Amino acid sequence: MDNFVYNGNPARVIFGSGTVSRLGDEADRLDVRRILVLSTPEQAEQAQGIAEVLGSRFAGMYSNALMHTPVEVTQDAMLTVESLSADAVLSIGGGSTTGLGKAIAFRTDLPQIVVPTTYAGSEATPILGETENGRKVTKSDPRILPEVIVYDVDLTLTLPVAMSVTSGINAIAHAVEALYAREANPIVSLMAEQGIAAIARALPIIARRPNDPDARADALYGAWLCGVCLGSVGMALHHKLCHTLGGMFNLPHAPMHTALLPHAVAYNAPAAPEAMARIAQALGAKDAATGLFDLAQGLGASMALKTMGMPDDGIDPAVEQAMANAYWNPRVLEKDGLRQLLAGAYEGQRPE
Repeated sequence: MDNFVYNGNPARVIFGSGTVSRLGDEADRLDVRRILVLSTPEQAEQAQGIAEVLGSRFAGMYSNALMHTPVEVTQDAMLTVESLSADAVLSIGGGSTTGLGKAIAFRTDLPQIVVPTTYAGSEATPILGETENGRKVTKSDPRILPEVIVYDVDLTLTLPVAMSVTSGINAIAHAVEALYAREANPIVSLMAEQGIAAIARALPIIARRPNDPDARADALYGAWLCGVCLGSVGMALHHKLCHTLGGMFNLPHAPMHTALLPHAVAYNAPAAPEAMARIAQALGAKDAATGLFDLAQGLGASMALKTMGMPDDGIDPAVEQAMANAYWNPRVLEKDGLRQLLAGAYEGQRPE
């Protein structure tokens, strides 16, 4: 047994079916009375309906959350926070909405309640990634961690299959990198394996029967575990590249993670054999990288970054930016290797 440090992040988790009915009670536990509800434009109607559970505690809505948490959107939302004298935020949706709630909390230290409707997992982390001037920069702070997460399986029953697949693989990415993180520890590694396995067995069932409540519960449970992993240990090459590409080219978040993950895993495989064995076992596959690729592609996900809006001349600039602010990775970052990695993901090739 190697020496390790485990630091558990404090958060209250409500998991089950119909749990949004408990939002009023959770608001009372936090002693908040004027809650600003956040959503994307696409989910505004759904968020409005859920917000009615709050009764008189519902102060108003801001429904302009965007992918990659642009700083200018946060600045605009802050005007609504101030005008409504909000004393808490309720984020309803996926990673875009959760990111906006975190950005507001980082600036104000307002308590956050999150109701996830995808498998993003960011609700379980004290990490915030914000985009400004073509760069996505991450920070970690106790103020960023939501106080309460309300997981309601019922809200995921209508999540489209394509989005379920990419959102699920995005969640798996958190657990994959946790297994070879510099701060890896046995507790987080157990959660990582459980999270990968839960999502990997749930997604094929969801693809066949999208409203299967047991599979949806399994996937949401796995997403939570993977999110805890993301918030407990450091990340490595995969997340660095996703932040680089997201900031530079505004690529869709979950599909980008899905296309990149098998190639980042293949790059790191020689330096992290034990982690690769655990990933493969959780997937029920012989190899971690090809197992991830086959799972995603077999469920209809696009595996080529070029189909997501990445320009054909974007590989070299992305490599330069990733190398300019490199952080820890189990395998040393090499320009030629990263160029090959991104070229494979750009074309959607199955990793070697």
